[in-house]
Formats: sequence, structure tokens, C-alpha cells
Amino acid sequence: MADAALARLRGIVRSLAMYHGIPGRHRRMVAFYGRFLGPGDVAFDVGAHVGSRVRAWRKLGAHVVAIEPQPDCLRVLRLLFRRDPGVTIAPVAVGAAPGTARLGLSSATPTVSSMSPDWVGTVGRDAGFSRVRWDRSVEVPVTTLDALVAEHGEPAFCKIDVEGFELDVLRGLSRPVRALSFEYLPPAHDAALAALDLVDGLGDYAYNYSPVETLRFASDAWLDADGLRALLDRYRPLGRSGDVYARLR
Repeated sequence: MADAALARLRGIVRSLAMYHGIPGRHRRMVAFYGRFLGPGDVAFDVGAHVGSRVRAWRKLGAHVVAIEPQPDCLRVLRLLFRRDPGVTIAPVAVGAAPGTARLGLSSATPTVSSMSPDWVGTVGRDAGFSRVRWDRSVEVPVTTLDALVAEHGEPAFCKIDVEGFELDVLRGLSRPVRALSFEYLPPAHDAALAALDLVDGLGDYAYNYSPVETLRFASDAWLDADGLRALLDRYRPLGRSGDVYARLR
């Protein structure tokens, strides 16, 4: 029991160091997301984890809805933002329909906790995930993006980073939002393309790609869906994850 608690503590400390402790990262993040957010905007952080983007978006003056089902991450979010009236912490997961679901947790690497058994099986075979273990699970409440929009207003930007559950999250959105992002992992390439197809069916979007945590776009010009697919095909052999960005034209 003590070993499990220690592993959880180490995992959270690792996340805090990774997302809050790198010099200059917060400043770069504020500059990057300034393309999408400004004072008074609503922003959804689906998979808020330990709140690095919440912190940056608040610097831009946005009202942030931090959506996170992991109990340990929720404790961190409440510690950091409970006194900030510009942050709403939603202790739920997001999916295609409201209800409950099981969230697979990785104590040592909470960044890869996931509600998608298929995704866990796929990336678990990749060399980059060889040391990751999903060692426990919890049942969590699930809402939808449509329900969140009805409650908090339409977001100017919605970040979706839910480790393979992105497609399910997007299935709970019935209308376009101004801009959004979702995670891309080369081992789960086909799932990302399915998410792209769904987004492209919601509205007239242009796309770009940012390799993992660079806070830079891979393309100088915004692309159509076919252009993004070609760009991801070039990045796929490199094995580098990142995020797809979409904004209404």
C-alpha cells in the first residue's frame, strides 16, 4: 500500500516538474495560445492534468473550464486554482454520451491514464511505452462537450488531450467551435485520422500540427484536411507525438 502511494506521489511530482518547472515554457505557452484566446473568452481544457494550460490561459484573460477526472490531478488543480473565480474545475471525463466509465490509471505516469482499452493495447506495444503500466482503475462520471457548452458557453478554444479517447469526446460535439486541438500519436495514427474526419464534418476548418510540446506549428500555412493528412504522414515515421490544431476559416 505504501509503495503504491509513493508511486502515485512520484508520478504527480514528475508531472508538476514537467509541466510547470521548465524555464520559459509558461511564457512560450502564453504567446502560442494568444493566437486563439483573449480576455473574456471561454476555454475548455479537456484533460487538464496539472493545469499548465489553465495557468497560461488565465494569463491571457480567458475563463477556463478545467475538465479532469483523475483524483490525484484534481487535488493539484484545486490546490492551484480553487481561489481563482476565472477557473471552473469540472471533476468529470468527457465522452460521446453522459454516464459513467472506467478510467485506467498509470500511477507512475499519470499523463497516459486513459479510458480507451483499445488505445492502451495499441500504444502498449510501442517501444516508447514499454515501461508504462496501467496498474489501477476508477469509475468516473462522464459528460459531453455539448453539455459543457450548454452550461459554460461556447469556447473560443477547446483542447482535447485524453489519451486515445479523443474520438469519443468529439462524438459528443454536434456543432463547430471556433478552434480546437486534439492529440496525435504515431502508434494511433488511424484513430487520429478518424478524429480529423469527424472535425472536418463539423465545419469549415483549416488545420496545422505542433510536434510535442514545441509550441510551434509545423507548417507556415494553415492546411485543408488532405494537407494535414500528408503532413502527419511525414511525421509518422519520426515517432514524435504532438497536437492537431483546427480553426474555423
